[in-house]
Amino acid sequence: MLLSQIPKLFPRHITTALSFSPLYLKWVSTLSTTASTPGPLQNLPSCFNGRPSGTCLDYELSLVSALKFCASSAAIFQGQQIHVIVLKTGFNSNTFIRNSLINMYAKCGRLSDGRLLCDSCSNLDPVSCNIMISGYIKFRQLDNARQLFDIMPERGCVSYTTMILGLAQNACWSEAIEIFKDMRSSGVAPNEVTMASVMSACSHIGGIWNCRMLHALVMKLNFTGLVLISTNLLHMYCVCSSLEEARRLFSEMPERNTVSWNVMLKGYVKSGLVDEAREFFERIPERDLISWATIIDGYVQVKQLREAFFMYSEMRKSDLEPNEVMIVDLLSACGQSMSVNEGRQFHSVIVKTGFDCFDFIQATVISFYAACGRIDLAYLQYQVSDKNHLTSSNALIVGFTKNGLIERARQIFDVMPEKDVFSWSTMISGYAQNELPDMALELFHEMVVSGVEPNEITMVSVFSTIAALGKLAEGRWAHEYICSKGIYLNDNLSAAIIDMYAKCGSISTALDLFYQIRDKASTVSPWNAIICGLAMHGHANSSLGIFSNLQRRSIMLNSITFLGVLGACCHAGLVELGEKYFWSMKSVYGIEPNIKHYGCLVDLLGRAGRLREAEERIRTMPMKADVVIWGTLLAACRTHGEVEIGERAAESLARLEPSHGAGRVLLSNLYADAGMWEDASLVRRAMQGQRMIRSPGCSVV
Repeated sequence: MLLSQIPKLFPRHITTALSFSPLYLKWVSTLSTTASTPGPLQNLPSCFNGRPSGTCLDYELSLVSALKFCASSAAIFQGQQIHVIVLKTGFNSNTFIRNSLINMYAKCGRLSDGRLLCDSCSNLDPVSCNIMISGYIKFRQLDNARQLFDIMPERGCVSYTTMILGLAQNACWSEAIEIFKDMRSSGVAPNEVTMASVMSACSHIGGIWNCRMLHALVMKLNFTGLVLISTNLLHMYCVCSSLEEARRLFSEMPERNTVSWNVMLKGYVKSGLVDEAREFFERIPERDLISWATIIDGYVQVKQLREAFFMYSEMRKSDLEPNEVMIVDLLSACGQSMSVNEGRQFHSVIVKTGFDCFDFIQATVISFYAACGRIDLAYLQYQVSDKNHLTSSNALIVGFTKNGLIERARQIFDVMPEKDVFSWSTMISGYAQNELPDMALELFHEMVVSGVEPNEITMVSVFSTIAALGKLAEGRWAHEYICSKGIYLNDNLSAAIIDMYAKCGSISTALDLFYQIRDKASTVSPWNAIICGLAMHGHANSSLGIFSNLQRRSIMLNSITFLGVLGACCHAGLVELGEKYFWSMKSVYGIEPNIKHYGCLVDLLGRAGRLREAEERIRTMPMKADVVIWGTLLAACRTHGEVEIGERAAESLARLEPSHGAGRVLLSNLYADAGMWEDASLVRRAMQGQRMIRSPGCSVV
């Protein structure tokens, strides 16, 4: 090798013998050794004086063994010294030694030096290329790995497997599958590691046919007896929600380990079959912490906390200790169900086990107390935690905003030494939720000036704020901003922009945007926004037309969808169609109507003059009617001159809210329209005596 080919950091002149600490004096060769066999680095100092001991083969093995040790110990300086020995003794043309050098440089992170050696060969050596590809993947240089993979002369099973494994480990699942297809086209047979890596990639992409094709290939290659392969296949079927095929495969497995049992258990839990999961759990021969965590999480997901707590107690009896993930799962569930006493017990477990040193645990404890309305305890926990933990500060801000303490949230926000996009987004969302849109918009502009890039979650709150203010120009600027910054337009953000344009009066722009993203939407949110927006603007036929289009797609509808549809029917006077949609909610779509849907139905019947039917519907509702529903019926009675029903509606309204001035005004006007002047006068005098005040209207136009 020419001197110019030596990496720059190589020592050019060595005048003293090498000195290695006792740490390095150990034999690491894969060859068998005896007590008298010298260590991997012991004979090397004599090489500098040109006196290698033993035969030439022994000398080669000494160099290879020493390089292997340097690679495993990341001893780059010693490895470079050995490289100099190789150059001095003329062994640089030895393929075995050269590959050992490349391996040493690759594993020590000196990839450029390793590549220099690799490229120094007159012809690229497949083994050298495989070593370099493995090194590139280890240090996440996937582009370099792929470039070398594409130009290497011979690609065997090791080459393909290394590349597929690296891509799968770095979440490049589609690319991993493409490499596997190329491998099959080239006639290279995969091994069990190849198949396990491809299955991992397919598990993330999904698709039941991919699972079945790989299963067929596994059978063809006779890998079904390998527990690693069978378990990965099982995982694929469970991820694709094909539980029947997973069950069949599990029953046919010749060998099962604890991982196999846990994967099948997770499949039951993922499908929401917690009772079947419990039965399966009882059959597991050797349960580990993952087994217990999976069944506990299954009960948490279906909100059967009592069973989750029971299984936790049973786990503790088996002498297994919980990990931090399990504790977070249970404590979060306590917060969602407001189970204060149980949550405090888990807090004590956190303190006893020392998990409170983790910042995400501290944040979970703060979130738990805030969710239970114990904001005093949440703040106390924050006081004893590390203030430099960003997640703890963010959790407290969320707690304050959700409990309506927006000023206290802002105080924490202002003193935070560091703020991330979640901090800004939470504070902006807090202002929006607490009906302070001006403050939210002002804070958003401060965020932009500070240099923190907003994300799609931030922008959803921003567009909601702009919609509340009705500032169309501000909305157009925000829309241009997300386009210029390349912020990902997910379904929620698309819906927020459509809703903003609709509420700011530009329904045509809202409709144009909807048509641009319609075929990309995977959820119902953008459809809801345009259906409700068109209904709000009185374009009932267009709204119902889009709803009909939605029904033909495989998108799950929700309760908001029907609020827009029923609103459109109200505006268009389509009583029969509105009733049909209302009753189809439960019977066809499995959606339980809430009080807002019943309010729409009462409005629909009231506009059509079917007042007795509307009153009967209110009386038979599964929930208690509120002020809005009785007010809707009273307004309809005034429109149609129905005094008797109107009086009953007014009485019910007064019982719910005695100071409701608008209801008294409607009743007075109803009497006046019917010529009942004395009754109208009595209502007016009663209002004056009780000093009722009717809230004035307002407009942002």
